[in-house]
Amino acid sequence: MGFQLSINLILIGGTCLVSWLAFNKPKLMERLILWPPAIERDRQYERLLTYGFIHADFMHLLFNMITLYFFGGLIESVMIRLTGSIWTYPAFYLAAVAVSILPSYFRNQKNPRYYSLGASGAVSAVLFAYVLLAPWSMILVFFIPVPAILFAVFYVGYSIWMNHRGGDRINHSAHLSGAAFGILFMVAMRPEILGHFWGMLLNPKFG
Repeated sequence: MGFQLSINLILIGGTCLVSWLAFNKPKLMERLILWPPAIERDRQYERLLTYGFIHADFMHLLFNMITLYFFGGLIESVMIRLTGSIWTYPAFYLAAVAVSILPSYFRNQKNPRYYSLGASGAVSAVLFAYVLLAPWSMILVFFIPVPAILFAVFYVGYSIWMNHRGGDRINHSAHLSGAAFGILFMVAMRPEILGHFWGMLLNPKFG
């Protein structure tokens, strides 16, 4: 396994370690979770990043890290190839953690009952960066192969619907913001990627 995968694996390993520690240490969970009053009152801006390294439970962690494992390494290698820097991918990932939570944070800036945690927003950014590169590739959704672009359309539609409906304690807003950030970052990094996407989209090749 080459160095191209190492930073993605470090992110996965670090997230698993911090999440596991937080599972067993409530005070650590309390210190790292995104809680708006701590940012507004105590200037603990690091929470805009640390919340992405803790999870609600093992299944939450497992789902995010499996997705990051399968798609993050590829996006990392693409970014290294396009920019020549090993730091593009970690900068992208950490920025996605912060950017994906901002809409939720600003909406709940004065809400002391609001909490958020998990890497889902950043993982969404990675996943949608992949969709931009290979829209007709097959990805497994509950062990069923689905074209990436169709999954993306369903994912966005479902997230919008659930974001308005609410009630399931999942931050669908972060999923949407992360997905948008993943696409915008890729296009800003290399604008020709958008042309590549449209070309691939109009000439379906499944696999």
